This record gives sequence, C-alpha cells and structure tokens, in this order.
Amino acid sequence: MVGSGDEAVPGPAEVAISPLAGEKDRYPERPITVRAQGGTLKHVVVRNDGREVAGTYDAKRTSWSSTGNLEPSTTYAVTARAVNAAGQSTTATSSFKTLKPEKTAEVVNVTPASGETVGVGMPIIVDFDRPIRDKAAVERALRVKSSKAAKGAWHWVTDEQVVFRTSKYWKAKQKVRFRGLLSGVRTGKDTYGVKDVKRSFKIGPRHISEVDTDSHMMTVKSGRKTLREIPISAGKATQYKYTTTNGVHLAMERAPVVVMDSATVGIPQGSPDYYRQTVYSAVRISNSGEYVHGAPWSVGSQGYANVSHGCVNASPSNARWFLGWTQLGDIIEVTGTHRELEYNNGWGFWQMSFKNWVKGGALDRVISTGPKKASSSKPTPTPTPTPTGTAKAEPPAN
Repeated sequence: MVGSGDEAVPGPAEVAISPLAGEKDRYPERPITVRAQGGTLKHVVVRNDGREVAGTYDAKRTSWSSTGNLEPSTTYAVTARAVNAAGQSTTATSSFKTLKPEKTAEVVNVTPASGETVGVGMPIIVDFDRPIRDKAAVERALRVKSSKAAKGAWHWVTDEQVVFRTSKYWKAKQKVRFRGLLSGVRTGKDTYGVKDVKRSFKIGPRHISEVDTDSHMMTVKSGRKTLREIPISAGKATQYKYTTTNGVHLAMERAPVVVMDSATVGIPQGSPDYYRQTVYSAVRISNSGEYVHGAPWSVGSQGYANVSHGCVNASPSNARWFLGWTQLGDIIEVTGTHRELEYNNGWGFWQMSFKNWVKGGALDRVISTGPKKASSSKPTPTPTPTPTGTAKAEPPAN
C-alpha cells in the first residue's frame, strides 16, 4: 500500500523540435529551435553534410536555438536529448530540408584580395552578381575585424556594390579580416545568398604622396619621413577637362605598361585633342584616366609647368621608383586645382565626409572593427512556435 508520504514518479520529459520531420521548404532565415518540458536539455546536435550547426541554450537549458542563417537547398538532421528529475532520458529527432531559392545572389569580387599588403587608405569593396534589394539584411551579415582599433561604415555605391571605409586612415602595420556570412541571407524577393566569403589582408606602412600642382612637385612620405621630392607636370586646362582632379586619390592599380586612348574618356578620334599613347611605370589614381606615370617627353616641364592630359607626369626613373614603392590603397593627395575628384570616380571615397558616408549605408551606423569587437553579426531570426518532433522515452541513466 502506498503511503501518503510517497512522492509521485515524474513523467518523461517532452522534447519539441522545429522544423517538424519531413519539412521540405524551410526558410533559411528561420532558426532551428528545440524545447524541453518537464526536464532539461542535455545535448542538441544539428548536422548538415557532416558539419555541425552552432547554437545556444537558454540559462535553464530548457530551450536551444541555432545561430545564424541556414544554408539553402540543404538537408539538416537534428538530435536532441532531455532528462527529467528522475534521470530518465527522452530523445527526439527531426530531419528537414531548406528551400531551393528561385534566384541566388553571390559575391563576384572582393577587393583587396587575401594575402595582399595595402595602403592605409584601402577600402573593402564587395561586388555582387545582381542588384541587392534587402541591403540591411546583407549589411548585418558583413563583418570587419582589425588588430588595431578603428571605426568605419558600409556605403552602397550602387545596388551591386557596397564599400567599407574607415573614419580615418587605417593604422599602419596591422591585419584586417573581412567575412561575409551571406549563405541563407534573403537579399530580395525569392533571392538568397548561397555562399559565405572571407578575406584577410595586411595594412602596410603609411604611404602618403602630396602632389602640389602649383609648385609642380610631389612629396613622397613614408610615415613622417620624406623619401623623395619629385618634379611633376600635372594636367593643362582645356574644354576636355585636362585639369588633374583635386583631392584624395588612392593607388588603384600598378602597371609597367599602359596604352592610353582618349576615346575612353570622351575625346573621340578625329578630335584635335585625341591621343593614343603608350606610357610606362603607371599607377592609376582614378577611373577618368588619371595616372602617375613616366613621361620622358615632358621632363623639361616637370617642376615648372602643367602640360599633361590630366595625369601626373614624372621622369622615367622617378616613375619606376614610385611604381615599385607604391601599395594599392596608398594616398595620393592632389592640391592646387579647381576640379574636384568625385567620390565615386574610382576609389575617391575619401572625398565624401564620413558623416555622409555613414548615411549611405542601409543601417546608418558606425562600426567598431577591433581589436576585440566584431563589426556586426548575422541577424538572429525571430523564434517561431515549436511543434513536437518525433520523440521516445528511454530508461533512466545509470
């Protein structure tokens, strides 16, 4: 006979998993959730193709949620075990598949490339293969981390290109890591990212070259040390805007040989100002045809007069040295002209105030990049109701 002081034996814990077993079109932005009633979760394991999915428990270990977005067109297997007060285990399982998107969005290029050493003005440029409609969702999936403290922001230059720029130049000699956790991110109607991307690069020495078109000199500095004073000839002013653009340029490209054709900048063949010329030791500083390059034909004017088609002319020997010394992302600051460099002319991003730069992001926010602060994280999807998965009771654990 059971006495009045006897305690009732607790029933087995109940485990609920969402999605239910067999679901085939789960939205990747919706999390996997596991909940225990009448017990606590001992472990939750979620795998896709052998890879384990990260997740977090609540403080009482009665619920678990996956972190980040799931991958589209992927099968997931969930196994969860809960234990009641008497030590009795309950195991639940669920296997489901995420939807196959009608359209996909992928990153087709990231500048700079992994392993590069670049200048202190270097932006991070991310190009997509299609217009991005949900820019906020994409920005939340982008992370930048640096080994020295910095603040920066993302700015959408076009619907297909987003650029990260710091508020001030990067501090020299450090590492920077970019990650785009884009797999499973909804970028627009029926469109999802399907692949994560990452790049790691280094910021090299602080190289700043000051081009004074009035004195016809370029002062080349590394840190606080002046390395060279180079006589130059800048652009002459004509109806075709041969004036060199004023402002902060970046070294965009380095090439030993470049063929310059004025038709590419709106001066057609047949015009008295048309030219097609091969130049050597060229460092591109804009998309409107401006370079620092060797010009043996203008050596007599270098240091005295502006006679170029808009480029910064230097002697062949000085241009060769400059080409070899320059890092992509180095600063070339031009002063003394009336024609301002447009912020979207090449990498003229420093021409825009940082306040306005921040406003060009979908989230309108400043990001701290390091050294111990991640710039952003994937959005945590809103939990959804969790119907019961397949569960079975097991004998008490020994």
